[in-house]
Amino acid sequence: MKISDLSEIGEALSGDQLAVPERCSSEAHGDASEIITTGPRWYTVYTMPNHEKRVGEHFSHRNIEYFLPLYRVQRHWKNGLHVDLDLPLFPGYIFVRFASQHDRIRILGVPGVLWMVCGTGKKPTPLPDTEMNRLRAELHLRHAEPHPLSLTGQRVRIRCGALSGMEGILERWKNGVRVILTLELVRQSIAVEVNSHDLELL
Repeated sequence: MKISDLSEIGEALSGDQLAVPERCSSEAHGDASEIITTGPRWYTVYTMPNHEKRVGEHFSHRNIEYFLPLYRVQRHWKNGLHVDLDLPLFPGYIFVRFASQHDRIRILGVPGVLWMVCGTGKKPTPLPDTEMNRLRAELHLRHAEPHPLSLTGQRVRIRCGALSGMEGILERWKNGVRVILTLELVRQSIAVEVNSHDLELL
């Protein structure tokens, strides 16, 4: 599952609209068959609105590994002040890495956590380690921001530079281009700025 190829489901989202993810059955307890035995993997947690950073703080205090990608935006107040804010790139979501049912229960007990995002099997769905590691290491090297869910258009692959290997939808933007990367599990897209020479058509 590539972050590029993700998503045949969902409908286009407007600016602040969020898609509600699939909730796992029997979240708090689960049975023995749900215990993870293949080592730590990355999963997605759905949070209360505007609680992503606070949830991240709780994870830090509990030594739970997490990833909360942010982007910077400038807000203009009525009094003329300009304020730079760091906002979640995937509003309502935070990514966690864990290995056991015990860890899962600890995560679900954190204030602000609503549930763990699941796939069609109604169990927590792991994200690809390769893509998650690349996002954690390289996403900050490209300007990224949320984008309405995008599933159609000219597909391209980033062939060099940060996020190389990832695929998405080409978008003409101002005097350059961006690539729209879609994460199926949370039904959200992000746009990353790229140089056209760094792309190859698919």
